Amino acid sequence: MADSGSLRKPEENEEEDDIICLDPSFFVDRSYEMTTFTFGSHELRLLCLRAASTDYDLTGQLVWPGAVLMNNYLSEHPETVNECSIIELGSGIGITGILCSRFCKKVVLTDHNDEVLEIIKRNIELQSCPENAQAALTAEKLEWGNSDHISSIIEKHPGGFDVVLGADIYILKFF
Repeated sequence: MADSGSLRKPEENEEEDDIICLDPSFFVDRSYEMTTFTFGSHELRLLCLRAASTDYDLTGQLVWPGAVLMNNYLSEHPETVNECSIIELGSGIGITGILCSRFCKKVVLTDHNDEVLEIIKRNIELQSCPENAQAALTAEKLEWGNSDHISSIIEKHPGGFDVVLGADIYILKFF
């Protein structure tokens, strides 16, 4: 009896035409919705998805519980980041960094995925109203361990950062 989880070798009579390759854009969902989030006295209007495909690593298109918890804490304790310069790792739609821009002098939102970086940039543009932010708010590509990305950020921000935030990040370790 064959193991149902084992790999199957192609039969000699199978044609290569039977193989279907999907373009990565197949997994991309751009049906963003304008969503209002309230943290203390701060209201954020951001584009996001209600659900995202984890198959193509686009989990950054929606808001996760860790970001909500972090934002609730920061809205209650803005003094923890007041007047700081911040870099946020794995910013997703940018909800935490954008809230921090209300208290900080500089916020750099990062993500490694180009599609997610586009939604971050769109959400930064939505914050252009003067009463929304006091900080310089930018987005940068950052794939952890990529020395080119790290060097680029260091070059653009030679003074470094006072705080490193990561609301919804974790490390995958493959054995």
